[in-house]
Amino acid sequence: MATQVDGKTQVAFENLTLDQLPVGELLIKVAYSSLNYKDGLMVCGKPGVIRKFPMVGGIDLAGIVEESSVDSFKPGDRIVVTGSEMSEAYWGGYTQYERVQADWAVPVPESMSLEQAMAIGTAGFTAMQSVMAMEAHGLKPGGRDVVVTGAAGGVGSVAVAILAKRGYRVVASSGRAELHDYLKSLGAAEVIGREVLNTPSRRMLEAERWAGAVDSVGGETLAGLLRTTAAHGTVALCGLAGGPVFSSTVMPFILRSVNLCGINSVRVENPERRAIWARLEQDLPLPLLDSMTQIKPMSEIFELGAAILAGQIRGRTVINVNA
Repeated sequence: MATQVDGKTQVAFENLTLDQLPVGELLIKVAYSSLNYKDGLMVCGKPGVIRKFPMVGGIDLAGIVEESSVDSFKPGDRIVVTGSEMSEAYWGGYTQYERVQADWAVPVPESMSLEQAMAIGTAGFTAMQSVMAMEAHGLKPGGRDVVVTGAAGGVGSVAVAILAKRGYRVVASSGRAELHDYLKSLGAAEVIGREVLNTPSRRMLEAERWAGAVDSVGGETLAGLLRTTAAHGTVALCGLAGGPVFSSTVMPFILRSVNLCGINSVRVENPERRAIWARLEQDLPLPLLDSMTQIKPMSEIFELGAAILAGQIRGRTVINVNA
């Protein structure tokens, strides 16, 4: 629970009763949440996520419906909720019970466990959104390379696995040389250092290389991507680990018809959420998902939050809220 005292954010464990939970159509017995960059900001008391206090953290949850006031879900249903402004404007998943609105929830695909649904979480959901956005703008296997930045993180790891499964030649961009074998195990055909993309250049355009890009970094990396994306290519921008500001020109857009698609995984209507989860069930190999996932107890959440902010987390981390 995050509270604010004299303008300073304080985060600590608290014991609550069901009566203290917010109003919602579904009462969920939460089994798992997950660890994302936003969660690291929240548990470390950093600004940029929480819009009102007090706030229960955790932008994702997976669990079992205990009570339902709507026909679309019944007690015993397995559900997953990602984004939906949880841990920002509404209480989130770092709790053993939570109430949520029914249109935030999606049934967990039958082929997945609750742990796997949370291993996907917001990161995997965002990765799939990014792939779907690129394909909606014409990306198809068999063309130029597709690059994934921040590839060893949660979004990047899932994006590499999905794209490789779909037949793309994937180039993984990472600043962590020790994880090259890991990225190749997910399907990357090539691994490049982050300096290839984030080194500033005086040139407005450089040699065309990428048919598409999933970018969770932003900053100078995004500027480098735009200079090197091929004609009619698409950059799906979904993060800012490298900073929110970048400098570019209009040249990639007016001379190469490059598409820059913003990916917002928080505000997504329920039918689109279900479509994205259906694609995840189809296109994300679960053995690869398992290989990139660790399960940690909620008792370690403060250490884990600091680690993800420091760029020390590989792949996906599932949080067991009952441990």
